[in-house]
Amino acid sequence: MDKIRITGGIPLTGTIPISGAKNAALALMPACLLTGGTLTLTNLPYLADIRTMNKLLAQHGVKLSLVGEDFEHAHTAYKPGGHTLKLTAGDITNLTAPYDLVRTMRASVLVLGPLLARFQEAKVSLPGGCAIGTRPIDLHLKALEAMGAEITLDGGYVLAKVNGRLKGADIQFDQVSVGATENILMAASLADGVTTLGNAAREPEITDLAQCLIAMGAKIEGLGTDRLKVTGVKELHGATHRIISDRIETGTYMTAAAITGGDVTLTGCDPAFLTAVIEKYEEAGVDIEIFEEAQTARLREPSASEALPIAERRSAEQGQIKVKAGHLYGVDVMTQPHPGFPTDMQAQFMALMSMASGASMITENIFENRFMHVPELVRMGANINVHGRSAMVRGVERLRGAEVMATDLRASVSLVIAALAAQGETLIHRVYHLDRGYEALEEKLAACGAKVERVE
Repeated sequence: MDKIRITGGIPLTGTIPISGAKNAALALMPACLLTGGTLTLTNLPYLADIRTMNKLLAQHGVKLSLVGEDFEHAHTAYKPGGHTLKLTAGDITNLTAPYDLVRTMRASVLVLGPLLARFQEAKVSLPGGCAIGTRPIDLHLKALEAMGAEITLDGGYVLAKVNGRLKGADIQFDQVSVGATENILMAASLADGVTTLGNAAREPEITDLAQCLIAMGAKIEGLGTDRLKVTGVKELHGATHRIISDRIETGTYMTAAAITGGDVTLTGCDPAFLTAVIEKYEEAGVDIEIFEEAQTARLREPSASEALPIAERRSAEQGQIKVKAGHLYGVDVMTQPHPGFPTDMQAQFMALMSMASGASMITENIFENRFMHVPELVRMGANINVHGRSAMVRGVERLRGAEVMATDLRASVSLVIAALAAQGETLIHRVYHLDRGYEALEEKLAACGAKVERVE
């Protein structure tokens, strides 16, 4: 099993290009099941989770091809600008999403809504728990039942059927759920009548999925708000869609630049996705400059069922954020659904606060078990005490290199961030977590002067 070795204490300087958003791509790919036409996705990051979704869709009968590349070798070299993936679901031969694939990646459950909407039945394994919490799919199933589906659970599988088309319904989610919003948004696109989603998630990835569905012929209103209105159509068609930039990757490299005392420019990102993060980092003393072209390219949310003009989409891809280190101060943060501070940035922010002057209180409101990186940061000299859903972080003058163990995707990268600033050498075990969500991590960091290598 691979490890990553980092010798810390080197300020990062240079430019880091931001890849397409993993979480957006994993929702966009199952959308191909809604049509027999070809869905073309550009700016695709080629990650372990993307390969898992490829396998899942392929076993359903989807034809997938990377334009100008092959799946076997595409992940061996980073491709600036991303990959182009064509997905054609014209001949679906299997309506079952098996346990051996769904258990490795929770986003696999997003095939449920599209399969049920287009083929009137689906059999999808329950995703089960994961390292950062249980994250049940009750909200997905309750909404589909409201749309006329018959749901039964048998042998760890969800068996879903509907007599004819799904029916439009007024759905009010009990709590904000990105996955449930995505699943029902896709299902409602082919439903009979109007579906409204109340208390819907507002993450940029939701808007990106809706923009893609609109390009495929769906009728969706309310993008960017917590109430979406979907008027079902009889069929969708193929389309070409560019995946948005990865806001969590952007925030991660912002943190790496700040903690090392560096000076880094992040390109191909959209600062509008990170307003809460940028505000909190500036409060903590990080010097952040948003380039003018990025400021004028903020991604607007259409109020009507119209796709964002191509010119605006293209300019939004050219945003840049320049991060320069300042004196770090401890500040408090609470994770919240978008547009609040994202849970996927909590571990990285904790690593940053471990070297800030004073103390900070970090409260995790999204997942119940997302402080598993704390013992590993403590091994590196951090002063952190956990009390329920909150962690008190008292900044230290320096961190020390150590052998540490990655537990999940964002916890893994928080250890990388800490290692970049630590004195001496850090060896990070179980880095396969990183391969799920960070494309060419070592390559991008090394280009900015980091001493980092992957070892077998």
